[in-house]
Amino acid sequence: MIIHKEGISILIKLILGLSVICIGICAWIPSIYTGALVVSLLFFLLVLQFFRNPNRQILAPNDKQIFAPADGKVVVIEETLETEYFKDKRLQVSIFMSPLNVHVNRNPISGIVNYIKHHEGKYLVAWHPKSSSENERTTVVIENEGAEVLLRQIAGAVAKRIVNYLEEGDLVEQGRDMGFIKFGSRVDLFLPLGTEINVNIGDKVKGNRTIIANL
Repeated sequence: MIIHKEGISILIKLILGLSVICIGICAWIPSIYTGALVVSLLFFLLVLQFFRNPNRQILAPNDKQIFAPADGKVVVIEETLETEYFKDKRLQVSIFMSPLNVHVNRNPISGIVNYIKHHEGKYLVAWHPKSSSENERTTVVIENEGAEVLLRQIAGAVAKRIVNYLEEGDLVEQGRDMGFIKFGSRVDLFLPLGTEINVNIGDKVKGNRTIIANL
């Protein structure tokens, strides 16, 4: 299992903390040491899987295809008004990332980063209708051959740490890591009207594997 760099320091601290707790229990309450050791191991494995980073190369990159930027479940497909950057109607596709999903976020297309901005905000549950505009979030716009795709990383009630590696002006490659949302949440895509959507609400998608749409 490949561990994402965002998890290394957390996992080291977790190992140290759980070790101290188990040593203390062994010294003071030895009768429950075995149970505490099992619980600690299970908790560590749960956190470990949050930071797995499977190697998923896009076998056939295609600038006309929008690949899933995250693992999860499609919870929204609708025409909506995007008010931050485009300020007009777009097709919104939202992917909910549960704590059991891979939490790496990847570039859905190749191109140039025209816009990036982090917003402080609330921590509504990720499926709340206003989470896209009121929660802590990072918005990225990537342009390829005149077509712009907006991707928004959204924090939720549990996920309160958004990481993004991009800067305005960067040339990015489809499928490469662009960020991470610690412990899940939601990613929104805003696509041009007329885009052919290849998924349905309720579908489970995988980053760099599922083609969300065709431009």
